[in-house]
Amino acid sequence: MITGDAPETSLAAIRRVAAELSARARGNRHRRALCLAGSPAWTLAAARAALEAPGTGRSDVLWISDRAPADQHAIRCSEAQGVLGSEVDHAVFDAYSGFDPDAFGAVSGTLRAGGLLVLLTPALEDWPGYEDPEKARITVHPHPPEAVTGRYIGRFAHILMQDSDCVVVEEPGEPPDPGNSQLRGDLPRFDQTGPGPETIYRTDDQRIAVESVLKVATGHRRRPAVLTSDRGRGKSAALGIAAALLLERGKHRIVVTGPSMSTTAPLFRHAAGMLSGSTVRRGRILHGAGEIRFIAPDALVSGHPPADLVLVDEAAAIPAPMLETLLARYARIAFATTVHGYEGTGMGFSVRFHDALNRRANRWRSIELKTPVRWADNDPLERLVFRALLLDADPAAGAALASTTPGACTVERLDRAALANDERSLSELFGLLVLAHYQTRPADLRHLLDGPNLSVYVSRHRGHVVATALVATEGGFNAEAASAIYENRRRPHGHLLPETLAVHLGIEEAPLQRGIRVMRIAVHPALQGRGIGTQLLNDIVREHTGKGSDWVGASFGATTRLLRFWERSGLSPVRIGFRRGTTSGSHSAVVIRGLTAEGCRLVTEARVRFVRDLPEWLSDPLKHLEPELTASLLIRDTPLLSDLDAGQWRDIVSFAFSRRGYEVNLGPIRALTGAALSHREGQNLLDAPLLHTCILRVLQRRNALETATFLGLAGTAAVTERLRHAMRILACHYGGDTVRDAAARSPGQDP
Repeated sequence: MITGDAPETSLAAIRRVAAELSARARGNRHRRALCLAGSPAWTLAAARAALEAPGTGRSDVLWISDRAPADQHAIRCSEAQGVLGSEVDHAVFDAYSGFDPDAFGAVSGTLRAGGLLVLLTPALEDWPGYEDPEKARITVHPHPPEAVTGRYIGRFAHILMQDSDCVVVEEPGEPPDPGNSQLRGDLPRFDQTGPGPETIYRTDDQRIAVESVLKVATGHRRRPAVLTSDRGRGKSAALGIAAALLLERGKHRIVVTGPSMSTTAPLFRHAAGMLSGSTVRRGRILHGAGEIRFIAPDALVSGHPPADLVLVDEAAAIPAPMLETLLARYARIAFATTVHGYEGTGMGFSVRFHDALNRRANRWRSIELKTPVRWADNDPLERLVFRALLLDADPAAGAALASTTPGACTVERLDRAALANDERSLSELFGLLVLAHYQTRPADLRHLLDGPNLSVYVSRHRGHVVATALVATEGGFNAEAASAIYENRRRPHGHLLPETLAVHLGIEEAPLQRGIRVMRIAVHPALQGRGIGTQLLNDIVREHTGKGSDWVGASFGATTRLLRFWERSGLSPVRIGFRRGTTSGSHSAVVIRGLTAEGCRLVTEARVRFVRDLPEWLSDPLKHLEPELTASLLIRDTPLLSDLDAGQWRDIVSFAFSRRGYEVNLGPIRALTGAALSHREGQNLLDAPLLHTCILRVLQRRNALETATFLGLAGTAAVTERLRHAMRILACHYGGDTVRDAAARSPGQDP
């Protein structure tokens, strides 16, 4: 590195390098990365010089920066997700304004062939210690931003320096000679110049995808199509083209859904471009008598509007249960998802959803779009982004783990500094998290490596990561702060459980205690159900017992299976969210277990409040909670059957064994049902149809018609007969000899 060059000499050399990179990129229909590392002022000057180079001086340049030149199109990192689906000639990503991995990934996907992604950073050896503004989003009380480590940035900088296709220029030295090996190489030429005027398709893959979607709308019912691709393959455009063609061919109602309206913007943009004379509004295109309309997933599930075709874009960012509901309700539906995406991952899509497709569809077709639209194969920038953000992270091969048992696994708490330099373990670990959670993002990797309140645990078999857990330390506030949290005047970032216990359960002292929250836990798909996850969780609990943690807890999208997993390790439910998450489609649940005497008292109080209030919630905000999940939540630690007097028992007998009506005996029936179903013995007396009928009609107080519709019964009379049957069983079990004698004397059926 030469240190004495005049600034204008250095900038002139940068222009030469940028011109050469751009020329090579255009010649091969590739995109390239140029990293300019140095002081804030120098990096801005260097970026301007690079964009002034011959061949790069096009006007369509996007800056992601708080300090971009006034005449440039600039956005903040927080706005980067909004550019997904758009295209630019070049982009400048300014790490001095904060390095958000999600934003970096999203912006990289907007570049056209021939474009440069110019990354501005501090000197690479100093970058890990830079006081990045993004650290404020990663840290939590009581840690200051400077407590956030630079492990993630250190790894990222190392990858930049090692990548043979990324040119790194550091101030104040001379840039590499454009003729050196870093820029030399017999890269394949790509002579395709784009689609000719005779076709609307950019690639054969896109044409096949469109034809498949058209067939879903016009062919046999219940034969969905599933489009998958990496970014930049024209998947969303294919959906938009298909929607436009269907309107032109007489279809009237095309419904589009996705994680957000902005996610589906490319689909609408391509559809509108094909429909001349149409009226375009936000999330809606009107064309003649037809329309293409965006409806959010939760609204689509709850409202069930009619549709000639439903198009689900970025399906992997929508929970599988919600997708399965849509699949069951709509006979003509197509799904599309990005496999290595920036707004959620598609890597776990096949694992979570293909079984549902096999169950619900007569036949379904998978279409993979492989050919890039905006750039050629083997794109250097795409390779760099995939490696740096671990978009291609994969868990260990399942075949190598076939014989794994809990006894053959070892559990360890990882040194995150070592993990940042262990690419195999990091990829296997992050690959598991990607498969386990529908919204795992590139930024999660930075939180994992740098979060000051996080610990990372793994279970290994023969060196491979077979399970992992992320654990956060929470709580430990003083009395003043605890009071502010309880009164909802303060919402501390990163302290979910103390805030929930204080605000939603009314336990003011909860934030005073310290605890650990298991943020994520994931087991290799090939090994689930063998007890490996339970072993990992139990080892974590043992390590933190007697070490200053008052409790261990978790919050997750509630399902019966997950509740049972946590309960096996002694964690009990103390909270169920009143509303379904707009993206998860599930009610959130909080489970907790005490580790100290103080923690056990806290859990006991939380359980008392939860058990006391749950029956009231079930008839109002939780009226539509799934009956199987409701049954799991009803189980109490120490159930007590309510005392019913002789008159109430006579009322129950008169309904169960005679023909007296349900409504006139509501009080006793609800008292018996609530008490019996609050413990496992009572639930086990009833089969699933009877149990669900009692929950829906009696505890959730749904009307008879709604209950009949939910259960698939012929009418309201069938609901009443099921209730009579259930009350006969419960009355004979809990009512004693007196009730059984009265039942025997009744004119109705025998007990």
